Amino acid sequence: MIDGLLGTRLLLFSGATVPLPVGPDVMQALDAVEVTMDAEQGDGFQLTFSLAKGGLMDYTVLADGSMDLFNRVVIAVAFGVVPEVLIDGIITHSEVSPSNEPGRSTMRVTGRDVGVMLDLEEKNEQYPNQPDWLVVTQLLAAQAQYGLVPAVTPSTDVPIELERVTRQHETDLAFIRRLARRNGHVFYIEPVTVGVNQAYWGPENRLGLPQPALTMDMGSATNVNSLSFSADALAPVEPESEVLEPITKTSIPIPALPPLRVPPLAAAPLPARRTTLLRDSANQNPAQAATSSIAAATRAPDPVTGTGELDARRYGSALRARKLVGVRGVGLSYDGFYYVRRVSHRLEPGGYTQSFTISREGTTTLTPVVVP
Repeated sequence: MIDGLLGTRLLLFSGATVPLPVGPDVMQALDAVEVTMDAEQGDGFQLTFSLAKGGLMDYTVLADGSMDLFNRVVIAVAFGVVPEVLIDGIITHSEVSPSNEPGRSTMRVTGRDVGVMLDLEEKNEQYPNQPDWLVVTQLLAAQAQYGLVPAVTPSTDVPIELERVTRQHETDLAFIRRLARRNGHVFYIEPVTVGVNQAYWGPENRLGLPQPALTMDMGSATNVNSLSFSADALAPVEPESEVLEPITKTSIPIPALPPLRVPPLAAAPLPARRTTLLRDSANQNPAQAATSSIAAATRAPDPVTGTGELDARRYGSALRARKLVGVRGVGLSYDGFYYVRRVSHRLEPGGYTQSFTISREGTTTLTPVVVP
């Protein structure tokens, strides 16, 4: 499918193990593509096809086999020469809707990123004397056939078998996410190129070059159709915890620690108005209790959120979740840099829209200029 209006090309690959370019019949039948990138829930996609029967009295798209369940699908867009991969995923659901009217039969194919392959088998395992980051690295290395390249940040806590043993009682994906939560980390899989994916486990990454800026009310430089902001004073939390000294049985409070979100993005962060009690900290040593306190503060949502829709023709790129983006043209309070939480890409003949959600910890920009 080629979007002649925007000059955007869609590339679609599929295969049982190695994704290859789909045939012209499949591309011609493709009506719409939607890819959702979500920093919290993971990535997913949906493909919509118009169905027509071929020579074997079956629908051409079904007979082709490229859209079979559990096939691997790669969706990419090219604004110029180099394609940008939006998702590398697995087909998990398909729906066929025949019609009595010619040309009205449709098929919808839905899938998730390749992380779904880590979510198929529940296990009972134990990992004595191994830090969380090493356990995660081992689990990811076992899925190398899906092009997973581990990018794991070492954690500081090394459990001693006499004190506790790290145990798994869920799928690998659920286990990796649980280990990430207790360390104040995030886990996600995002494509690097066709067939290669980075599996990131570590603190929320706010480093690196920001994406092209979202520009509002700046004449010909404007590339955003709509943009609105909200601030939630109840979003930040301040965890309270204490540990029990084993000899004297004295409770030792753990001071409030900042979340693992660096560098800061706002000059006026909203203060925490709510407190939460970490009820399991008494059974932990001071280092573990401090890690739990940081993790609880980090898991709290950002209080300032922006939502909007891009003009893809003017933006000229694919906005990605889990990276920084600049905002300009909306005033000192809300200009500056944000973390991209969610992006929904929708492509169809003659149109390409990108809806997004961005967030940060407060108001007022830290930088006087946002580079376009």
